[in-house]
Amino acid sequence: MSESRQATSASGLPRLLIGCENDDRREMRNISRSYGEEEEDDEDQSMERQIVVGICSMMKKSTSKPMTEILERLCKFEYITVVIFPEEVVLHEPVEKWPLCDCLISFHSKGFPLDKAVSYAKLKNSLLINDLNMQYFIQDRREVYRILQEEGIDLPRYAVLNRDPDRPEECNLVECEDHVEVNGEIFHKPFVEKPVCAEDHNVYIYYPTSAGGGSQRLFRKIGSRSSVYSPESTVRKTGSYIYEEFMPTDGTDVKVYTVGPDYAHAEARKSPALDGKVERDSEGKEIRYPVMLTAMEKLVARKVCLAFKQTVCGFDLLRANGHSFVCDVNGFSFVKNSMKYYDDCAKVLGNMVMRELAPQFHIPWSIPMEAEDIPIVPTTSGTMMELRCVIAVIRHGDRTPKQKMKMEVRNALFFDLFEKYGGNKTGKLKLKKPKQLQEVLDIARQLLAELVQHNDCEIEEKKSKLEQLKTVLEMYGHFSGINRKVQLTYLPNGQPKASSGEEDSQKEGPSLLLVLKWGGELTPAGRVQAEELGRAFRCMYPGGQGDYAGFPGCGLLRLHSTYRHDLKIYASDEGRVQMTAAAFAKGLLALEGELTPILVQMVKSANMNGLLDSDSDSLTDCQQRVKARLHEIMQKNRDFNEDDYQKLAPTSSPSLVNSIGVIGNPVRTFDQVHTLIQSLTSQICKRLEDPKSANLQLYHSESLELMLQRWSKLERDFRMKNGRYDISKIPDIYDCIKYDTQHNSSLGLEETLELFRLSRALADIIIPQEYGITKAEKLDIASAYCLPLVKKIQLDLQRTHEDEAVNKLHPLYSRGVMSPGRHVRTRLYFTSESHVHSLLSIFRYGGLLDELKDEQWKQAMDYLGAVTELNYMTQIVIMLYEDNNKDPSSEERFHVELHFSPGVKGCKDEDNAPMGFGFRPASSENHEKQTNPGSLEDLSQDEPDRAGPSEPMSIQRKSPLIRGRKAGSMEVLSESNMSSRGAAFRIFPSSSRQSPEIKPSGLGAQCAGLFSASYPNLRDLTRKKPFKNLASRVELLSMPAVKRFSVSYARHPTNGFEGCTLVPSIYPLETLHNSLSLKQVDEFLTAVCKNVSETQFKRLKSLSAMFESHTQPSMDTESQDTPVTNPVQLSQPPSRPLWYCSGPPSTVSSSGPSSPSLTEPSSNFGFNSE
Repeated sequence: MSESRQATSASGLPRLLIGCENDDRREMRNISRSYGEEEEDDEDQSMERQIVVGICSMMKKSTSKPMTEILERLCKFEYITVVIFPEEVVLHEPVEKWPLCDCLISFHSKGFPLDKAVSYAKLKNSLLINDLNMQYFIQDRREVYRILQEEGIDLPRYAVLNRDPDRPEECNLVECEDHVEVNGEIFHKPFVEKPVCAEDHNVYIYYPTSAGGGSQRLFRKIGSRSSVYSPESTVRKTGSYIYEEFMPTDGTDVKVYTVGPDYAHAEARKSPALDGKVERDSEGKEIRYPVMLTAMEKLVARKVCLAFKQTVCGFDLLRANGHSFVCDVNGFSFVKNSMKYYDDCAKVLGNMVMRELAPQFHIPWSIPMEAEDIPIVPTTSGTMMELRCVIAVIRHGDRTPKQKMKMEVRNALFFDLFEKYGGNKTGKLKLKKPKQLQEVLDIARQLLAELVQHNDCEIEEKKSKLEQLKTVLEMYGHFSGINRKVQLTYLPNGQPKASSGEEDSQKEGPSLLLVLKWGGELTPAGRVQAEELGRAFRCMYPGGQGDYAGFPGCGLLRLHSTYRHDLKIYASDEGRVQMTAAAFAKGLLALEGELTPILVQMVKSANMNGLLDSDSDSLTDCQQRVKARLHEIMQKNRDFNEDDYQKLAPTSSPSLVNSIGVIGNPVRTFDQVHTLIQSLTSQICKRLEDPKSANLQLYHSESLELMLQRWSKLERDFRMKNGRYDISKIPDIYDCIKYDTQHNSSLGLEETLELFRLSRALADIIIPQEYGITKAEKLDIASAYCLPLVKKIQLDLQRTHEDEAVNKLHPLYSRGVMSPGRHVRTRLYFTSESHVHSLLSIFRYGGLLDELKDEQWKQAMDYLGAVTELNYMTQIVIMLYEDNNKDPSSEERFHVELHFSPGVKGCKDEDNAPMGFGFRPASSENHEKQTNPGSLEDLSQDEPDRAGPSEPMSIQRKSPLIRGRKAGSMEVLSESNMSSRGAAFRIFPSSSRQSPEIKPSGLGAQCAGLFSASYPNLRDLTRKKPFKNLASRVELLSMPAVKRFSVSYARHPTNGFEGCTLVPSIYPLETLHNSLSLKQVDEFLTAVCKNVSETQFKRLKSLSAMFESHTQPSMDTESQDTPVTNPVQLSQPPSRPLWYCSGPPSTVSSSGPSSPSLTEPSSNFGFNSE
């Protein structure tokens, strides 16, 4: 008999054996006796017959730590002995010479002779824990998917591509730029390509061009990597594969481990496709956290276990779109590092073996009855308030200037294109895909060629517009859906009014309005802004210790990595917005690598129901009236008088009044602006003539020629043929000069600052007033833009308790987490300027609070009135806290705070920056009501392997800082001043306007450099600004790597990006109000939605009388290529008014699931719990 392993039974005697001879049962029985125990008669010996459990696998698996832990526990069963089959015997000996066993645990891995194991099982007829024949199927992904489908288990939509050398005709693959067609089944990118062999772990994920293209290549973990990003976008041409729809899981995979049909343990980990970095613990094991399964997922686990006849079975679960999908079945698999699981697994297996074999061996045994586990829900203590929900609406980052060209087209080629892509369904069409843009370019080239060959040809389009269309589409030498798009709108009677560049004569009959948009890409500076703001945003969450100590904001990483953070990120469908969201997520969660995988997995597209998107070309009647009135007021060639002030600024906003004063005479100011633009274009022309400037590259790879095109177009379009000025071009002029002042100042062009000053003053009037001049107009227009978003925010606040669909930490299996029941819900909405203006208008003018009765709200309104511009990265943040000491029905149970930041600092902003009262300032009202009303829950106790109750962190209600100035302001959110627990929670004290007698202190103040180019990382920061507390510095520099989301990377702002040194800092968050109740906010949002619904209903009712009613649903013109029945006849007006269209139906876009579509033009929006 072979040597016994060093594992002992409960009696202290070895019972875990490696190998045995065929008939050596007597010796095994003897080993189970206690030392010194005398031999009993043969009858007693037969009563103590041992059940032998054989372990037949490769030795690496048999002796692994999980297996050893479980077998040692299994041996504690009085009548069970475990025998491990030696690897040399399994590989080289015939099955007749293998050790005997009554129960066999055998499973396949690389190099294992599965055929011999099957033969052994047939020969000995042992009880099988895992069926061996089914393990052949598990090695083939095609068979796995077939079995899952037969069992009715949800799995991603898929198709199999079999490449059989003998039958090449069965390989039907058509590859296009953004999709593949496999045997007639179309898979749009992103999609997954898996080898049919389950042993091949080289799984590829292909990304759409709109997200940056390329692919993520997954492989079996090598060191700290499990995947790598590749620019390669074409699928593999050799081998057989499964192609399946990509499931957006918010960067998390769930691994489920069954032990029989009634037991399942689940663990979540960071998805290997996210950034490819494997987070490991101190023992080198991949970091995973136990999560709870829903009732439906437990049923799926039972089905998988029974269908594959694998008692011990692991499989992968994808949680996406509110459903769970099985994407892989691994067969025999153990949890790697959970003592509770080892106990459970051994108990279940031991009971199973005893239940099956004890009767036939006449062993007295009955299944022990145990009380059902009761979930433990920890409660907070003292007067702590727990952060429950964070909602933020954020504008995108710095972008290149947006540019637009409109032209009316009548050529049949454009009508054919319009009908080909389904424009006749709704009367509108957006073309963004490379193939579509190529077709538009081909038409432009063809028409220009005909113009050259036939001067008298009947082509309605103007040559200059066609040439501009051709030039823009040819820019960069390739197409990208992110930076160019063409919109076509059907005009049944032609364009009603010619623009400044059109001829006076109008043609009769139907036409198409072609709008070409380009530019507006997120710049490298915008990416850095978003990433840094994401890093800073962590600091609004409670902070942690242990691996998370010494760096601000790592409490969020702790919450997120332990699956107590329910995060959803939404973005509109504009490329700059989606990339901003991805960069923000990268900073927020300390991710690494490219933005494309993060965008596809973490960012959900919300473009299907107007949640974050708006069609700026489809203005409401109110907005059209407002623009017409603005145009009339701004065309007066005299100084503004009191009547003009009243007409332009009835709200008496200080920033607006100041800008009106700067302008004086609007027409004279327009003349100055036009002259300055002419001067600018002249200077650029001279630079182009200079040989030294021939190869001059401007910011973001722009050339002098492209810069000249920008300004020349503005020069032509600003002053119309009738001599009047087109004020709609003011935002574009300000956009361009702001961009060039910040990014191209090295050119040294003269008078750019004067042009910036004047155009900014004009833009400060026109841009905000386009969203309404009076309060009623502002609310009317705001509701048209963001009613769905308001409804969604209200739903987010109401759902303070998470649902089953989120990845929720399992309290019984978690180690080193002191409060597994804590769960924070974060919803981030990234959008454009229109939604930010509109949402802010609702809060300002919707009647949330009375300025006359609430001093804090009056101060907030004064602050907002002083804000001139909602710049890039503007934030509106709502935070919800819960006081567990209050009665659940009490209005004081939930506490809401409203915060705001006007975004990045503009040129020359330091002198006239608005003065606020800081982040979470002391509330005098609350101070009068109670001395210690509660605080954020402190995560300092939430560190590994430490017990003890949490201590509340007190907040002084009277701030020790001077109230008249923004003392000690910081450019990053830093909620925890760890060095002074008694200090008020005052985030963002502004270093630029610091009171001379007050010095910023604590860790938070040390991180002021996060938004500054002076400190590329915190290591430099600690060298240049030494910590007062040396221990803090040592702790920061010696901090170990953080679990799952690496803090070592989180320390370092993005390096190596073009323009990184030109990134302006971001204004700190200012608290608008910090003592609102949830009931108060909920009633306000309900009232807003009700009023809006009634107004919209009346408007729609009156307008719909002008049109024939029709119930044809809107379609997604970008994704649906095949026409539907009953299209709009192009020669007639659309049967449904174009403004009535609510947007395409809900589908899963390349960036994740969309919100459900808006089906009625009322407030009855349907949103899911996310």
